[in-house]
Amino acid sequence: MSYLQVTQLNKHYGQTQIFNNIDFSAREGEFVTLLGPSGCGKSTLLRCLAGLTSVDSGQIILQGQDIVPLNPQQRGIGMVFQSYALFPNMTVEGNVAFGLKMQKASSSEVHRRVGDVLAMVEMNDYAKRYPHQLSGGQCQRVALARSLVTEPRLLLLDEPLSALDARIRKHLREQIRRIQREMNLTAIFVTHDQEEALTMSDRIVLMNKGKIVQNADAETLYTQPVDAFAAGFIGSYNLLSAEDAQALTGQQYSGQVAIRPESIVICPPEQGISARILHHSLLGNVVRYRVLANNVELSVDVLNRSVASLLADGIEIGLQLDLVTLREVA
Repeated sequence: MSYLQVTQLNKHYGQTQIFNNIDFSAREGEFVTLLGPSGCGKSTLLRCLAGLTSVDSGQIILQGQDIVPLNPQQRGIGMVFQSYALFPNMTVEGNVAFGLKMQKASSSEVHRRVGDVLAMVEMNDYAKRYPHQLSGGQCQRVALARSLVTEPRLLLLDEPLSALDARIRKHLREQIRRIQREMNLTAIFVTHDQEEALTMSDRIVLMNKGKIVQNADAETLYTQPVDAFAAGFIGSYNLLSAEDAQALTGQQYSGQVAIRPESIVICPPEQGISARILHHSLLGNVVRYRVLANNVELSVDVLNRSVASLLADGIEIGLQLDLVTLREVA
């Protein structure tokens, strides 16, 4: 039996359907990400798991118990919000200790567990500071510590990194993943950031318009999208009509075809499909070329090895397509 099992969960606000007949599960110690565009229902689903938002129907089975009838305090769930939600009049130590004090833990127990969890998130040197004396990344680590200190049965994280700059975000996601593994926590993480989902997750539940589109590990989701939405949302697939795909490959297709930009190889003009570079964008370690081949525009990603290897806009090139990676999508 799954550690967490969500079955036929439904939620409406008036006539607006937020999500419909949601089914997914999580194994003990698994890191599951709810991924999707804004408005797809992922954050509302997380709040329903926490008990902060009621559901219309369905079950949430946690360790064999249906927690839908329970209030948030009875569920044994920890939640980290995007907004930190720290008490401004309490120190770091006081914020982290708050949940334990509500559980009426002894002073010695509170002191020990708060010290342990602050060390885990590398914030023990800041125990006496107040939230206004901390950076955004430090506040989020305090919020994480506050959720961990009560030893929750389930950890929920609602886009906790989206307000942080890229460097801090990368460091914190590595910290969160390390702590989750060390504590063998079952975690549900909400994000709209594809890179975040791909790098952090054991499994990704991709949502759109209140429904689950695909539920798979990161590699499967990236290499085998089930439809055009999944292909368009994960990575930077080229989505081609059947006619355009046939013009490039000479093969017939019945529907849209997805081609990954890194599976297209640029070669000398005489060695592949004739093409011309329209323009290019530098994406750090990758150069993305926009090319025209047989009147079809394509994105092609090439590793940025050196300035000397950059190809100028307007030059003629050849393209080789890895037909094995082409995927027909609905």
